[in-house]
Amino acid sequence: MYMKSDKVTLKIPRPLYEKLKKIIEDTGFSSVNEFVVYILRDLAALKKSDTEDLSAEEVKLIKKRLEKLGYL
Repeated sequence: MYMKSDKVTLKIPRPLYEKLKKIIEDTGFSSVNEFVVYILRDLAALKKSDTEDLSAEEVKLIKKRLEKLGYL
């Protein structure tokens, strides 16, 4: 009987992986995968109404952080 896995593989560029690996050192994340899942869950949880409550400065800071992480 075939069981469909509850996980999939997501490929990212190696330089981004290496950068993320350095970023998570001494943060409590056990792997880049764990960190990426954490970030993506946060992003997926954002709704348009959530961003309406943010100030322009908060949105700017979030975008800057995502850019530094290589997402934007």
